[in-house]
Amino acid sequence: MRVKLDENVDPRAAFILRAAGHDVTTVAQEGLAGQPDAALGTACLREERCLVTLDLNFANVLAYPPDKYRGIVVLRHPRPTTAGLLDLVRQFAALLENRDPDRRLWIVEPGRLRVHEPGEL
Repeated sequence: MRVKLDENVDPRAAFILRAAGHDVTTVAQEGLAGQPDAALGTACLREERCLVTLDLNFANVLAYPPDKYRGIVVLRHPRPTTAGLLDLVRQFAALLENRDPDRRLWIVEPGRLRVHEPGEL
C-alpha cells in the first residue's frame, strides 16, 4: 500500500510500515511540514496515498470525504506516548494484511478499529 505519514506521526512509523512491505513517504520528506491540512489532503489525492495521521480534523467526513481518498487513517490513543503510538502503527500494519482502508476512514485505537464505510454520514 502507498502511505503518507503526517508530520505528527513519529518517523519511526515509516520503518515499521516499510518492513511490512509498504511504500511510505512522509510529510517532512516532501517539504509539506507546516502546510494546511487541505494541502496535505490534496497531495494524498494526487499521489493516491493513504494518509496516516493523529490529526482529528481528517476524521471530519464532510471536510475530507473518505470515498475520495485511498484511505484516511487516524491513530487514537488514550495516553499518547511514543511507545503507545508506535504500537498503534504496528496494529495498523497487521490490519493491512487482510483489510484495505481504500475509500474509508479508519480510526485505529488500542485493540480496536472503527471504520467509516463509503456513503455513511
